Amino acid sequence: MNSTTRILTVDDSASMRALLMHALSDQGFDVVQAEDGVEALEWLEANEADVVITDINMPRLDGFGLIEQLRGENRLHRDKPILVLTTESSEEKKLRARKAGATGWIVKPFDAAKLATAVRRVAH
Repeated sequence: MNSTTRILTVDDSASMRALLMHALSDQGFDVVQAEDGVEALEWLEANEADVVITDINMPRLDGFGLIEQLRGENRLHRDKPILVLTTESSEEKKLRARKAGATGWIVKPFDAAKLATAVRRVAH
């Protein structure tokens, strides 16, 4: 890739956003952050991201709702890779995320190198 991959991370935890910023920036990614799905959608109205990494449990609009919105019929971002990064690990929630359109699932706590590898794998 010639240009820097821009990642939008969506998580309501300030400490998790700080961890993601540090881990992904150190790997050479351009990182933008949102606190929940509503803020992410507002940012994406006027900006582009190559990959979205979202938590599931958030106020206002959770990760499932965000994925569904991004995958909606008339959305510009319906083909965007979306990785779910969450403490949730149930097969039911993974299946729900896949059905909504998630590209992949990573359980917290995450390994920075594995996360970077996953991002590179899904980024186009």
